[in-house]
Amino acid sequence: MVDITHKISTLRSATAMATVKVSLSETIEAIAKNLVPKGNVLEMAKTAGLFAVKNTHLSIPDCHPLPIEYTAVAYEIKDLTIDILFTVKTVYKTGVEVEAMHGASIVALTMYDMLKPIDKNIEISTIKLVEKKGGKSSYKNKFRDALTAAVFVCSDSIFAGDKEDRSGKVVVEKLESYGVETTHYEIIPDEVDFIQDRTKKYVQENQLVIFTGGTGLSPRDVTPEALEPLLENRIPGIEEAIRNYGQDRMPYAMLSRSVAGTIGDSLVLALPGSVNGARESMDAVFPHVLHVFHILKGSNHDTK
Repeated sequence: MVDITHKISTLRSATAMATVKVSLSETIEAIAKNLVPKGNVLEMAKTAGLFAVKNTHLSIPDCHPLPIEYTAVAYEIKDLTIDILFTVKTVYKTGVEVEAMHGASIVALTMYDMLKPIDKNIEISTIKLVEKKGGKSSYKNKFRDALTAAVFVCSDSIFAGDKEDRSGKVVVEKLESYGVETTHYEIIPDEVDFIQDRTKKYVQENQLVIFTGGTGLSPRDVTPEALEPLLENRIPGIEEAIRNYGQDRMPYAMLSRSVAGTIGDSLVLALPGSVNGARESMDAVFPHVLHVFHILKGSNHDTK
């Protein structure tokens, strides 16, 4: 299956439709009056769909097992046509489009099975996705001008040339994948003066200033102490999201002192210095965190 371990859980929903067309008006009348020999068609088909949607991953190999937290089945009958609308919701890392389509198709097949003794010319058609919400496409942030970032690696050993930087490069690669241009990349020592100097300079030129390293508990980890006096607005929610995401993946994430806040119209982030810590921190909040730039301009939270 596709690896979704890097994704975050969001509220996701999908509605699918399937169409059943009968050949006799008497068939529709039998459904409406509950006269079909095999039983109540609408209720039986609905029940079959509820069972099916919860077992989609057992039928379709690449589908992930996921919690189905809401399901609804509605019918629209017009002349000889029955439209089945099947809605599914979950809070998870991947969407429920296939689950909704699977549920709708099983409802349609159950109706076919129950109605075929009284109608030999039933057709099933138009199994399709009607709507989906909650995935990456629902939280797109569009900007008139491209966003830019400055990335700094805080490390005495890397600055001295004893080690090679990997975490900063991960941050740059992640930013590129989100359409953010890195205009400046630099390795600096774990010194408060260096960190504050670079912050003051580069928030003037970039929407994002990101530091990786210096957020631990060793005596030389001073990135939070350097940044906190400069931040005009601390954003605890970003910090909590980073630590919560990391804690779900490894037990030492709780020891990180990641920092997030704004200076003017720029967002400043201090991320862990390990490669996995930097990568997971980016996955935890990007690209959704870019919505902050709409908010800073006075837009509401629904702005896409």
